[in-house]
Amino acid sequence: MATTQAANELVAAAQTLFTAGVMSHSGHANLSARLDAESFLLTPGFVRDLGPGDLAVVSLDGRVLDGELRSVSTEIIAMHSAVYRARPHVGAVIHTHSPSATAFALAHRPLPCRTEPMLRFGQPEEVPVVPWGPRGSDVSVRGIVEVLEQRPTTSAALLANHGLLVFGPDSTATAHLVVAIEESAEAEIAAATIGGAVDFPEGALAAVRSSIARVAS
Repeated sequence: MATTQAANELVAAAQTLFTAGVMSHSGHANLSARLDAESFLLTPGFVRDLGPGDLAVVSLDGRVLDGELRSVSTEIIAMHSAVYRARPHVGAVIHTHSPSATAFALAHRPLPCRTEPMLRFGQPEEVPVVPWGPRGSDVSVRGIVEVLEQRPTTSAALLANHGLLVFGPDSTATAHLVVAIEESAEAEIAAATIGGAVDFPEGALAAVRSSIARVAS
């Protein structure tokens, strides 16, 4: 039952990304959801029209336990495993080639947190850049792990010359953060044409948290 629920939530998260318009033209992405301490669900390389039956169960050490993955998809198991190992509280990981966020990855520029959705959805700091390495390689995975160690509170990273990596407590929250980051990246690029974006005033995060708490109470 838990696996079925996780699979349905992962499929819904993929649909959220398409509905929000944050996917690349190809529809390439990979999404995963932790099942337990040693395994997680993983999508194939393309997630358009994804269904629960398309998902595979893989172990943190790279073995396919149930279902099938294309050979090219097995390259990214280590990337997802690295996040789950580094962040025991993470329940889902999403990698996309969202166009505006990927523009920052191509420029090797961290994405500042200057939009309220980023504050609200879990990234109240800049999104750091992981140095480039071939997809799924030891170089790439080590770079991810090093950035996560250096930035213990980040919930996202830009993979240089590649794309966006986001992680959170569950599939739904992680998808919402992908959308918030892509919208923020797009707004940053647009703001650059009219003089540049401006940082939040000091105390903005605390003010947003106070507002959320007031509504929830």
